Amino acid sequence: MTASGTWQVHALAHDNAIKAVEAQLKPLLGDKNVSWDLSQIASMDHIGAQYFWNAWGKARPAQLTLAPGQEEFFKRIEETGPLEMPASRANRLTPVMKLGMAILLFFEHLKGFIALVGQVTQDTARFIRHPLRGPWREISANIYHAGFQALGITALVGFLIGVVLSYLSAQQLRAFGGDIYLVNLLGMSVIRELGPLLAAILVAGRSGSSITAQLGVMRVTEELDAMLVMGISHGFRLIMPKVLALAISMPLLVIWTDTAALIGGMVAAKTELNLSAGYFIQKLPDAVPLANYMIGLGKGVVFGILIALISCHFGLRIKANTESLGRGTTTAVVTAITVVILADAVFAIVFNGVGYR
Repeated sequence: MTASGTWQVHALAHDNAIKAVEAQLKPLLGDKNVSWDLSQIASMDHIGAQYFWNAWGKARPAQLTLAPGQEEFFKRIEETGPLEMPASRANRLTPVMKLGMAILLFFEHLKGFIALVGQVTQDTARFIRHPLRGPWREISANIYHAGFQALGITALVGFLIGVVLSYLSAQQLRAFGGDIYLVNLLGMSVIRELGPLLAAILVAGRSGSSITAQLGVMRVTEELDAMLVMGISHGFRLIMPKVLALAISMPLLVIWTDTAALIGGMVAAKTELNLSAGYFIQKLPDAVPLANYMIGLGKGVVFGILIALISCHFGLRIKANTESLGRGTTTAVVTAITVVILADAVFAIVFNGVGYR
């Protein structure tokens, strides 16, 4: 095998040249009976020598003719040998370190969240003292986006959940002859638990992500820094209006979702158990005490405030890059839904025994 021409990196850098060289050397890979003559090569560098070394199976062939100066390249390759990565040693403290970092990160978020709550409380007190100077436009705009525009999805999901719950309950109640108690079961579950929880989860996924993304984009485009330069408070103009808007919108969305779910339940009850809508409406006030309505509305207010605060917290922590924006938005939604479910469990424990006859 006689080689000639230029075997340097600038000549081998083209795709066509590399493919041609590999096509010629591949059939000879590891064949020790081939005689190699490299003395006709005009010029060679370390890259060219490495191509031959790989074709030889990383060992000198028995029959090899070199030109003066080529021996240096192959000698250097022989002395270097293949690079081996050092084996990574398992650190027994790695799980402990990860746990510690997670705990520190949690307390860091908790510290920032408490500071945000204090800032919103201070801004709300300022708004109450001087209502005419308040950000009314921002509040109304957030009510429209977080409340009015969420009516469609909350009504649809509420109606379908009511249908599903009514059908499942009817199957069980029919077996015990308790058809008339469908109103009690559906009313209590929807008004006290499912209505507020469904509305909160939908708002957290829809409006919570929107709030985080909005603040994150303002961070990326340096609008937040521009507001500080102009002396405009982030808390008073951005955070507080969103918190108040969700605190106002969420109870109304809870009522809307409850109504849609009960209508869906009435439709399923009429189809499955032949319970009329008139009987359903007449029986509902007796089946569900007034305290359950108050608990549901109270959950709506608390859930709305939590969703707004968590979304704003993660939105303000987003860094000036798109990767942080996507990660922060996802984390905000997951955290908001988790905290809402945790708060719902706290409500269930605190108000245990309240609202039952």
